[in-house]
Amino acid sequence: MTLPNSESPLSEGAALLQNPLTNKGSAFTLDERERLGLQGLLPAACTTIQQQADRIYAHLSKLEDPLDVYIELAALQDRNETLFYYLLRAHLLEYMPVVYTPTVGLATQKFSSIFRHRRGVWITPDHRGKIRTVLNNAAHGRNIKLMVVTDNESILGIGDQGAGGIAISIGKLSLYTTAAGIDPNSTLPVSLDVGTNNTELLGDPNYLGWPHERIRGEQYDTLVDEFVDAVKELFPEALIQWEDFRKDNALNILARHQHRVLSFNDDMQGTGAITLAGILSALRLLKSELTDQRIVIYGAGAAGFGIAGQIKAALRLKGVAEHDLENHIAVLDSGGLLVDDREYRDHYKKNLQWTLKGAQNYGLGDPEKRNLSEVVEGFKPTILIGSSGQAGAFSENIVRAMHANVERPIIMPLSNPTSNCEALPADLIEWTDGKALIATGSPFAKVKYAGREIQIGQGNNVFVFPALGQAALVVKASRVSDAMITEAAQALADTVTDEELANGLLYPSVQRLSEVTTIVAARIAKCAVEEGLARQVPDDIAKAIEASIWKPVYPTY
Repeated sequence: MTLPNSESPLSEGAALLQNPLTNKGSAFTLDERERLGLQGLLPAACTTIQQQADRIYAHLSKLEDPLDVYIELAALQDRNETLFYYLLRAHLLEYMPVVYTPTVGLATQKFSSIFRHRRGVWITPDHRGKIRTVLNNAAHGRNIKLMVVTDNESILGIGDQGAGGIAISIGKLSLYTTAAGIDPNSTLPVSLDVGTNNTELLGDPNYLGWPHERIRGEQYDTLVDEFVDAVKELFPEALIQWEDFRKDNALNILARHQHRVLSFNDDMQGTGAITLAGILSALRLLKSELTDQRIVIYGAGAAGFGIAGQIKAALRLKGVAEHDLENHIAVLDSGGLLVDDREYRDHYKKNLQWTLKGAQNYGLGDPEKRNLSEVVEGFKPTILIGSSGQAGAFSENIVRAMHANVERPIIMPLSNPTSNCEALPADLIEWTDGKALIATGSPFAKVKYAGREIQIGQGNNVFVFPALGQAALVVKASRVSDAMITEAAQALADTVTDEELANGLLYPSVQRLSEVTTIVAARIAKCAVEEGLARQVPDDIAKAIEASIWKPVYPTY
């Protein structure tokens, strides 16, 4: 075999064709082809980006399996990122469920069988002592400003998916670019591939990840420490979004590193903000106050912890005393209501528990009688939130019992993917005589009831994390504060129009994602400035945000 001549590098044009961030495909003009040495390397016709998008959309529309659409979109992103984002923005409502939940969950499960092209970086325990070099190689000279980092253990309600979890990081970064205009050249998906305890993956000879059981304890912590140190050295102004970590690791990493590196955990803080925003939107429609609510959260994992924390923070801002919080919010795990007469393996649950006296005040003093049905009967919640991953947990009996005590209950079955949803919107509407205000974690179609169509708002973190990232980067925030998260929730709730509320939506239409993101980002950035966390204070925050937005437009070479 004859090796390529190393003294004959690619022409400038050929190099542009091979780089997905610079490739224009058939949109290179005749003049560019002449000057860049591209004659004959492309078909003769010169097309516009719109013509390219129309052609690809026509092809994708013929595919029936969402996973096939995912694979084709991933292939497009790997060869022409500008066109990928142009197409994604033009058909966001159709393709967001493909590049992210729910289809991306299937893509993580089938990662090894559908792997086509490297995107991002996998850091394994074998890289210990060399993580800085590995990261530097992955950046390839780019100034990385944003990373979505996962250890792949708690993926979208489907658990440990090993190296395939990087598909989540890729999907989230594509939404950062689509919603907030973060330059894709400055982003990097990261998988901390520390092994997997998924026996199916470990037994698969075609599995592409690090083929060992997960490392734990000090081994795990020191690897994450080395990674954070490398990020701080190589990309000191970069933002890290921690994604899909098991609850104990999620809490530990945030506690250890949120003041060392600009970062936040989307599963806890982002989910908390999006849930609070949905509640505030519903209360706006009901003309009611947060302090008048009794809230039950079913599920005490990372998401439940984050939701409870954000609601408590909002209640404190409303003047609710610490000892009175249990009169407003109750959290259940698989063993029932969290009360201080139980022992908890997960230490953080102590921050969510009621006092025994508080439980007794609502007829819940008996440890054997604290399941969801009994809590609904005794506590009489006005708001019911699901973060359990338990399909069907909100049964007809439970929902009807709730509705008996509140005319318009707010019910949010947020677990992903769709198969894990605590209740179907159509059932919730039927069981509450069309009165329930509903938001879900996965997308659902409109529900027809009593001669009207009720839209179902998706409590998708995409309405929060791109705005949070954009704001933090524009003002070069030193950290992401609780106040910034709360402001994100309030700002998002304020963007929901009266018409959207009247149609059943507790969140803005996904079609307004870019517009909403810009508004919310400006509010968050202003909050960071007011807190003294901004290392760069623009004269006009809105203009600075607008100027930072990357758009899918081909450059002229």
